[in-house]
Amino acid sequence: MKRREFLAAGLALTAEAAFASSCTVRVRLFISGTVQGVSFRASTQEQARKRGVVGWVKNLDDGRVEALAQGTREPVDELVRWCHRGPPAAKVEKVDVSWEEVGDELKSFDVRY
Repeated sequence: MKRREFLAAGLALTAEAAFASSCTVRVRLFISGTVQGVSFRASTQEQARKRGVVGWVKNLDDGRVEALAQGTREPVDELVRWCHRGPPAAKVEKVDVSWEEVGDELKSFDVRY
């Protein structure tokens, strides 16, 4: 490969990576462990809003927390990583992650009841 072709390929990969990181994505999370009664929902809302991510979070009757998050890839990935730790009092045991089709109904990040 000649130098010019190599540089052109590098620019194409950089542009592709920039495009991928600016795409909107949506993820649904089911967080298990000691995640209720430890400010998980309020902390998730704070973390999402800080990153410009929209969606919601709520407690489930079975003791888990469910969250739906939508935004550009990097901030959503950061929020998913944060949910694997949670706030200091939480003891996260498992996070089920499923990627979904992006919607247009979300305008903020809310705690649902």
